[in-house]
Amino acid sequence: MGARRVRQAGQAMVEYVIVVALVAVAAIAVYQLFGQVIRAQTAAMAREIAGEDGTEQSRVAQSAAELAAAQTAAKSLKSFTGNADAAQ
Repeated sequence: MGARRVRQAGQAMVEYVIVVALVAVAAIAVYQLFGQVIRAQTAAMAREIAGEDGTEQSRVAQSAAELAAAQTAAKSLKSFTGNADAAQ
């Protein structure tokens, strides 16, 4: 009876580690796409809070967001499967 309980606890820990790893990979992917946007928006907010003009940082954030959107549109599962068909 005791051995079964230990196995279940170990199994739960492994499942938890897998979920945490998947969340970390997803967070890294999102940060790769939107990291510059987040940094520029944070800089714009910090300047505005300090009473300065954050217009330039807002423009940088907008252009970074447009670039990230273009990269996202260019990379889809359909494009990967299209490349696989071209190789055959």
